[in-house]
Amino acid sequence: MLVAPLVLLLVSFSPSSGAQLPNQGKVKDVPIATNGQPFPWDRMRLPKTVSPLHYDLTIHPNLTTLDFTGVARIQLDVHQDTSTIVLHAKQLQVSKVLLLAPEGVRPLHVLEYPPFHQLALLSDSVLTKGRNYEVQLEFAANLSDSFHGFYKSSYRTRSGEVRVLASTQFEATFARGAFPCFDEPAFKANFTIRMIREPRHIAISNMPKVKTVDLPGGLLEDHFDTTVKMSTYLVAYIVSDFLSVSKTTQHGVKISVYAVPEKIDQTAFALDAAVKLLDFYDDYFDIPYPLPKQDLAAIPDFQSGAMENWGLTTYRETGLLFDPEKSSASDKLGLTKVIAHELAHQWFGNLVTMEWWNDLWLNEGFAKFMEYISLDITYPELQVDDFFLGKCFEAMEVDSLSSSHPVSTDVENPTQIQEMFDDVSYDKGACILNMLRDFLTPEAFEIGIIRYLKRYSYQNTVNSHLWESLTDICNSDDLIEGGMKHKEFCSKQKRQSGSAIMDTWTLQEGFPLVTVEVRGREVRLSQERFLKTDDPSLTEGFLWQIPLTYMTSASNTIHRFLLKSKTDVLYLPEPVDWVKFNVDMSGYYMVHYAGEGWNSIIKVLQHNHTALTSNDRASLIHNIFQLVSIGKVRLDTALELSLYLSRETEIMPVTQGFGELVPLYKLMEKRDMAALENQMKGYIVDLFRGLIDRQEWTDSGSVSERVLRSYLLLFGTVRNYAPCVTKATQLFNKWKDSDGNMSLPVDVTTAAFMIGARTPEGWDFLFEKYRTSLQMSVKSRMKSAMAFSPLQDKLKWMMEQSLHGEIMKTQDLPDVVVSVSRNPRGYKLGWDFLQANWHTMIKKFDLGSSTISYMVNGVTNQYSTREMLDEVKSFFGSLTEETGSEMRCIRQTYETIEDNIRWMDTNLPLLQAWLDKRSHKALHEDLIFLSILGFGLSIMFCTTFCRACSRLREEAIEREAWRRSEQDGHAPSIYFIPFPGSRSRRDSDDHLRAPRYSQEFQSPPRYSMAGYCGPPPSYNELGLKPDDLPPSYTEYNTPVCPITPPPHTDMVQPQAESQQ
Repeated sequence: MLVAPLVLLLVSFSPSSGAQLPNQGKVKDVPIATNGQPFPWDRMRLPKTVSPLHYDLTIHPNLTTLDFTGVARIQLDVHQDTSTIVLHAKQLQVSKVLLLAPEGVRPLHVLEYPPFHQLALLSDSVLTKGRNYEVQLEFAANLSDSFHGFYKSSYRTRSGEVRVLASTQFEATFARGAFPCFDEPAFKANFTIRMIREPRHIAISNMPKVKTVDLPGGLLEDHFDTTVKMSTYLVAYIVSDFLSVSKTTQHGVKISVYAVPEKIDQTAFALDAAVKLLDFYDDYFDIPYPLPKQDLAAIPDFQSGAMENWGLTTYRETGLLFDPEKSSASDKLGLTKVIAHELAHQWFGNLVTMEWWNDLWLNEGFAKFMEYISLDITYPELQVDDFFLGKCFEAMEVDSLSSSHPVSTDVENPTQIQEMFDDVSYDKGACILNMLRDFLTPEAFEIGIIRYLKRYSYQNTVNSHLWESLTDICNSDDLIEGGMKHKEFCSKQKRQSGSAIMDTWTLQEGFPLVTVEVRGREVRLSQERFLKTDDPSLTEGFLWQIPLTYMTSASNTIHRFLLKSKTDVLYLPEPVDWVKFNVDMSGYYMVHYAGEGWNSIIKVLQHNHTALTSNDRASLIHNIFQLVSIGKVRLDTALELSLYLSRETEIMPVTQGFGELVPLYKLMEKRDMAALENQMKGYIVDLFRGLIDRQEWTDSGSVSERVLRSYLLLFGTVRNYAPCVTKATQLFNKWKDSDGNMSLPVDVTTAAFMIGARTPEGWDFLFEKYRTSLQMSVKSRMKSAMAFSPLQDKLKWMMEQSLHGEIMKTQDLPDVVVSVSRNPRGYKLGWDFLQANWHTMIKKFDLGSSTISYMVNGVTNQYSTREMLDEVKSFFGSLTEETGSEMRCIRQTYETIEDNIRWMDTNLPLLQAWLDKRSHKALHEDLIFLSILGFGLSIMFCTTFCRACSRLREEAIEREAWRRSEQDGHAPSIYFIPFPGSRSRRDSDDHLRAPRYSQEFQSPPRYSMAGYCGPPPSYNELGLKPDDLPPSYTEYNTPVCPITPPPHTDMVQPQAESQQ
């Protein structure tokens, strides 16, 4: 079934308010219903004349004919007299509509307006304010073949049998495609659900099953308990042949994990994680989880990562299934974060829900933030703090474009609502909450959010409700049971308000760049919007209240300063060598160190990088390279800072270093600049060579160490670093020779698979194992490797099969297309595929969805030429509003390519010059090293040689001395200087018995080195201390040549000793 096209309304957005504007979503002309009559409502948002109190739903899916029927009985509360009820329905065949009034049952006239997905139910008599009524609607529809609404999913068993199931995904505006409803988050109601099914299937929903009733024809009807008051997008039901495993939390909640029968053995870890995390949230929020059960279901076909349906959370199989023998450390980390996110939603989003989608961040930002808070306590071994910073960097990437939007922004139609599910709502939301927590203190923040949840339970909220709850937290009547730690905190705390600060972060788009200039004790501060643009006027008119943190070379103390104005000055107690602002990057802003500031930072990193935390080092790497893109810092300065990475070992700075350096050569790959591209690749490999060489091809170490190892060895393999290629090739060949039965170290399998996918034979073997594997994490790694193959025919085939969905799942198509597009042999294939299949994909994945945005940006964001920009604009410019021409991701794509072009035009000459200089310097250093090495080897040779010669030389000198003394008529004065390690007969303390040199022998013995004629060695070079030498010994600087043996001496060549 195809998704009906939407009429997108062009509306003007206000950056400073989340309130509904009078004209938003309003039809210019009188809307006309499908039967030609005027439709009685002209706005996208529903009227508030009536609201639902309770839904009684009966749903009967037929998994053979792939359709469903249903009956919805809705109890209504009338707020003002009306004869019209307007609600939502999308592509439903509504056949019979009745009004159940105190006066009796009567039919209602139905009008339909598909552009707004609305039904109007017209009554012959007025529905009176304050009275309760019910409407009953019978309906039917096909199961959706997209990933939204009530849709079909399937999986293939080991034996090859295809089995079908039906599942729901209603967020944000898709409940209306499953049953008639008031499909807006503020219309909360209770739901009583009945599901009709065949005996071979089971049915699950938000609440526990109360009973099962036999129906005629051998069917069964499952009755589920009535839900708590909730929004329509949280309703869920599944009909399938799943199996389950269960446990009970300490608070008495039954947790069950559902999966297809052949994968049920991969659910144990998710079950334990869900039990632990639900108990944690129950205690942390000081609000009991309100339902008797919590189900987690792994759906074979699922577009997003997971969904927080109350009491029945749904997941991709990769987000819930874990095999301890096959899943990696990264898999474990990701799976646990997803579960933590969805369970946090049971409070943030489900219990307390945003009033409208403009404040989606109150749901998603909090859930993303709570992932890290919860796992830091419940799973400290996962070291989630090492990964939070990356979320802020991802948000800034989007937020640095003029096409960004405020965290709280006006949206009206379904496409605009879908576009809110982006990095700004999720990641920026989490990062500004982290900044607020740091500003208020963790204790104050915890008290405030508990107050917020308790005050607005089962209600809807807006931005201001959160700020009110976080303001004056200690004057709250809601925290009588808040605990002793809260009382102790409040007894010491002064009133602090986050409202004035946070409005500047949620009601305007973008983020600030703080420029710091240190002059002695004086620190000059200024702020402006960080924006990647060549139009300076676009940065004007923005002002944030920024809770600055900083530390200096003089102290590890974290100092604080609230920057409220465009410029300000603070004073240090003493001059310092360096200052670092935004400590651990707890704030959502970038910092530019003007004057000599960056040079001071670079010196610290080069000489003692551990003086700064790993998060600080990662933020410095990120900030300086981003500042290059707006012309605040020269590229060569940023590259000089990157040199310190050769000594870095922590995951965040290392991965951020890759994150800033790798995109530079990725731009060149699409410009046919092989020479410079290879120079840049070589520099990165050289930079991290030492760290790569220290990695073991095992699964040992902490989670962060394992994730970093996987990253490094994969990079080394992809970049053809010989030791990595050799090892990965060995592993793949052994694995292939065992027919895939050999157990590979999990964290390095992707590197091995990458090697295998380079040949047709290896690729085919990988695909065969992909096709039959039941381990989702293994399949994911195989898919990634196959998509990075240089075999273009295989890349095309992969994309086509992913689109068709029979051999490879269509849910994986976005990842395949983006991976192929990032492949230097496939980037043009990805772009061609996106264009050719655009209309099919927007129907499958829905306009405005994060999936479509991911594909658009992922395919195009490494283009950097005018020719490609024109081609991209030509395609997207040919679309209509109904096919996506006004989507935000298209504007972001234009901006990104234009930024890439500016970067390349400005920085390519600098990059070339710096790399050339670096190459010359490296060559010079190599020559010096070789010289030193040769010098050292020569000393070794000379030492060995002189050990053999020592006795002969001493005897020759002594003989000559005696000869001359006989001529002079006095005893000889001879003194021998022992060579290091020599064991001649005059070693040890023999020299103490020898008289001083005669006048003619006062110079030290001449020193010979292979091919060298120069001064004798100093005592340091001889490995001696000054006390080891007699007073008569002095270091001569005049060149001397190899000693000539005295006459009549038989010099024997010390062959044996020299060979040793």
